[in-house]
Amino acid sequence: MTPPASAPIELLRRFAPGTPLRNAAELVMQHGTGALVLFGSGPVVDELCSGGFMLTDAAFTAQRVAELAKMDGGIVVDDARGKILRANVHFMPDASIPTAETGTRFRTAERLSIQTGCPVLAVSEETHLVAVVFSGNARFMLQSATSLLDEANQRLQSLERLRRQFNESVARLERYEVDGVVSFREVVGVVQRAAVIRLLAMDLEPITAELGDQASVISLQASDLVEGVDEIAELVNFDYQKRKPRAGSSVYSKLDSLDRDDLFDAAAVASALGFVPADSHVVPRGARMLAGVPRLPESVAAAILRKFGSYARLRTASVSQLDSVEGVGATRAQTIRAYLDRLDDVGLVGDNVS
Repeated sequence: MTPPASAPIELLRRFAPGTPLRNAAELVMQHGTGALVLFGSGPVVDELCSGGFMLTDAAFTAQRVAELAKMDGGIVVDDARGKILRANVHFMPDASIPTAETGTRFRTAERLSIQTGCPVLAVSEETHLVAVVFSGNARFMLQSATSLLDEANQRLQSLERLRRQFNESVARLERYEVDGVVSFREVVGVVQRAAVIRLLAMDLEPITAELGDQASVISLQASDLVEGVDEIAELVNFDYQKRKPRAGSSVYSKLDSLDRDDLFDAAAVASALGFVPADSHVVPRGARMLAGVPRLPESVAAAILRKFGSYARLRTASVSQLDSVEGVGATRAQTIRAYLDRLDDVGLVGDNVS
């Protein structure tokens, strides 16, 4: 059977600690009575409800939901309007809808959510600390803020380690470029780590969404750790693709077709990007180097790349040759030349090249 899909980010935010829906779920768990709460309204919902009773102008509160949950039936809540619509309801979803759940309440919740398209909260009465929210084919278990923070911090530590490795691989590529000894192996090392950083950052998003306001510091740290990574990966891909990438294309468009595990396989990444054989000697176009020149417009950088064609030719260009490119000018030409001279200082002169 197909595994459950990931819960929508917006739904995770609705059940973040401190929100009305989360408060209701936690209060039901504290009472240990179990519950089945459908969050929605309309004809489709009404058709699946039998028995129970209607409520008129009953404002939604966590306390009311917890008290109504003490009855055997389910509850219908329109949280968009902040109203409790029905209580002690017997839900009758289509029994032919497949479900991987084992408990009666959870099986009903999943089928209800799939059939109505509405989120459904199920709290197990037998193990009252377990609460699961279903949304179509997606599901997620409510975790304590402490557990979520622990998981978020672990992922941040992994992200921090990988960012250090990424920075080291970029510095290595830069040294090899200056000395003209780059192979696809070094190129793949940069792009692969960028792709995994992007993956880890995406994995962190549902956790920070479920944490809600408590995730502000974590989100800021994650933002700092991924800053500039995508830009570098795109520039490296532009520099080393055999054919110049089309405007607007992304290195990730090819990597997104890979399975998650393949992103950790350098050979799979290299094959997807066409960076093979691994030991092939390659020469960059020079886009990433020019991106480091202060206040250099993209249009001028593109004109310089068209003029010189490769980093090897660019790094030997004189001030007058740079000045001859439209949009550069004498002052900017001197700035570019000085920047390229500084790059020469990061080469492998005096180092052992393995």
